[in-house]
Amino acid sequence: MTYSIDDTQRRWAVAIGAAYLIALVLGNIAEFYIPDQLIVYDNAVQTARNIMAHEHLFRLGVAANFLVFATDVVLVAGLYMVLEPVNRGLALLAAFFRLIETTALFMVTLSDFAVLKILGGAEYLKALDTATLAILARLAIAGHGSAYTLGLLIFGFGSTIFCWLWLKSGYVPKPLAMLGVFASAWIGACVFAIMVAPEAAKVLVLPVWAAPIFIFELAMGLWLVIKRLPQSPSMRGQPL
Repeated sequence: MTYSIDDTQRRWAVAIGAAYLIALVLGNIAEFYIPDQLIVYDNAVQTARNIMAHEHLFRLGVAANFLVFATDVVLVAGLYMVLEPVNRGLALLAAFFRLIETTALFMVTLSDFAVLKILGGAEYLKALDTATLAILARLAIAGHGSAYTLGLLIFGFGSTIFCWLWLKSGYVPKPLAMLGVFASAWIGACVFAIMVAPEAAKVLVLPVWAAPIFIFELAMGLWLVIKRLPQSPSMRGQPL
């Protein structure tokens, strides 16, 4: 069976590629660079001091995350539009998973705003001492991490399905699509393992579970922006 590729799909494919690249840059700033500058993981008081001394940097991280999640909506819409001809039911299922993920991640920003409220010096908080406020702020930061972990788990389901559709479509090189299937399933499995057995985090450190999906999204983004989808439906796939 030959899967069609029309102009609408080609345009959406470029949008997908751009969304991957934008989300990678902003996501790394929001989730890695800025937290590394501000958060002292075993010291709530110093973390609170850092955030209040660099409030604009913290707010930049919140804004960057918001843009990432907004970009994810475009990404999911594009993936559905491009891959719907391959299997509409699976594309719709994957889109639902990814939109649930994005909704969960939007909740991350509420935890971040809670941190700013707690440390903002409001009159009704003056009954609490500085150390208590710092601990409450640190708990809100932990809530950010929990919501993000849940989002990554749901991401694993949706991204695996979308990458399977890429593999069956023949729109992109099969090794690239196969990497996507592996990386998506791997990140979901790793996050689930850490949720069930937190001690697994000692083995499944960040580079172990995040590197494959980072490589895939970077490669896929560049491929769709530079190479783009073929001009004619000459690539063949097999029906699901």
